[in-house]
Amino acid sequence: MAATGLRDIRTWPSPRPDDDGISLLIETIREFLPEQGGRIGLQTGAETHVRMPINDLDRLRTALGGARWVDSTMAVRALRQLKTPSEIEKIRLACGIAGRGFERLYAELRGGMSEVEVFRRFKIACLEEGADDVDYVVGGAGPGGYGDIISPPSERPLTAGDVLMLDVGLSFDGYFCDFDRNFSIGPPSPETSAAYDRLWRATEAGLAAARPGATCGEIYDQMAAVLEEGQADRGEGGSVGRFGHGLGTQLTEFPSIAAWDDTVLEAGMVITLEPSLTIAPGRMMVHEENVAITREGVDLLTTRAAPSIPVVAL
Repeated sequence: MAATGLRDIRTWPSPRPDDDGISLLIETIREFLPEQGGRIGLQTGAETHVRMPINDLDRLRTALGGARWVDSTMAVRALRQLKTPSEIEKIRLACGIAGRGFERLYAELRGGMSEVEVFRRFKIACLEEGADDVDYVVGGAGPGGYGDIISPPSERPLTAGDVLMLDVGLSFDGYFCDFDRNFSIGPPSPETSAAYDRLWRATEAGLAAARPGATCGEIYDQMAAVLEEGQADRGEGGSVGRFGHGLGTQLTEFPSIAAWDDTVLEAGMVITLEPSLTIAPGRMMVHEENVAITREGVDLLTTRAAPSIPVVAL
């Protein structure tokens, strides 16, 4: 910490179960409170947590009982949503690292590899390309699609007709990328090609709709309209509830690209576009890109996926 711009650094020997820094925290906060009253902000809303034992939080509230505690979730959320140019460049660098990792993986992929081997090779490639850490790699593989998008890899070998997907959230200097890529093991079926095409076009609709002044709900509607083309006739449908989210120092941040989210996009936001499609019971496909919102529209931070699904040799 002393190697950064911080000059007031206060520490204690840890662990110390009877007082693991809580008295030091109380003392420090008191320096910034007026003699009477004052307000203390604490994030207590959705997707937040307090990183201390409940007993310590109770002790903190009791010791600072003269202050008024307020929910700071919205204030912190608003600050995180708008990135500086340097923050956006770090996310772009993270995306570039993962993109090169995907390119290296595609060159090595062959039918018969196990999912475990594929995931391991991909993580190694991303680390060698410059990732600080590959914090999150999930995905799936199965005939004509996969059962879910958050599973760890299995020992199952890739076979002809499988669709393989990896979703990566790696970090560079504290900032994340979050996107996925799909691969067909051997020539894809017409059904697989059609589903991939619809997801790709839905993402294009999201890219076209993502502009300052547009709401997250409007972007969702544009992507959903493409995905719903002929769904009833093919027996398709389903949605994970949102088609993307904010991105930055956390892998997922507000807002959500969802029908219910009326957040207005502003220049400086970074979001993912992540349409998903349930092809049949137990089979789905998903596609994801990362973009920054600019005054003119969008700046694609990932290298756009191929318009047709990449084919892996058997």
